[in-house]
Amino acid sequence: MKTMKNLLMTILRDKNTSMHEFRTTANKLALILAQESANYLETKNETIITPLEIETTGSKITEDIILIPILRSGLALLPAFIEYYPHAKIGCVGLKRDEETAVAHLYYKNLPKINEHDHVIVLDPMLATGGSTAATLKILTDLGIKEEQMLFVGVICATEGLQKINSEFPKVKTFIAAHDATLNDKKFIVPGLGDFGDRFFGTL
Repeated sequence: MKTMKNLLMTILRDKNTSMHEFRTTANKLALILAQESANYLETKNETIITPLEIETTGSKITEDIILIPILRSGLALLPAFIEYYPHAKIGCVGLKRDEETAVAHLYYKNLPKINEHDHVIVLDPMLATGGSTAATLKILTDLGIKEEQMLFVGVICATEGLQKINSEFPKVKTFIAAHDATLNDKKFIVPGLGDFGDRFFGTL
């Protein structure tokens, strides 16, 4: 899977990739991320009977899944995760980054009831400064959701953003396809892939 992720990331990073190809590639990568996210969830053994009436042991995720895309870019990852977790409840957190200050401001929040054992998967393709992700995780922890219940899934991150999340929420698991070293003076990930949301939604 590592090679395939690298191949897909190359297409996403290329400035000459069209909107259509960007979307198609992002969807392929999202399916890989959704599949591999199961490695971070708690499972238990389950005894089943095969069509040949033979008893065998398989695996089952122990608790319900809650998917929380951070608007708007997180919506790009949502269909792939619904594909793998069709019974998941979905909540949304809307945060818009001030381009002057890079500070994220909350404009929308709608969350399902989350119990103390649910697996919560937060989705956002880009983790740059970490502001939007940290704000979302704080909303959840303020509601009593334990860090251990949460997994953040992203496409690309900068070291600064990842360190912020690891420092402020050390028990939250993170799974990100590509790690870049730094941010530029406008707080964009470099070398990065530009603005994921603008390229996916065609709002360049």
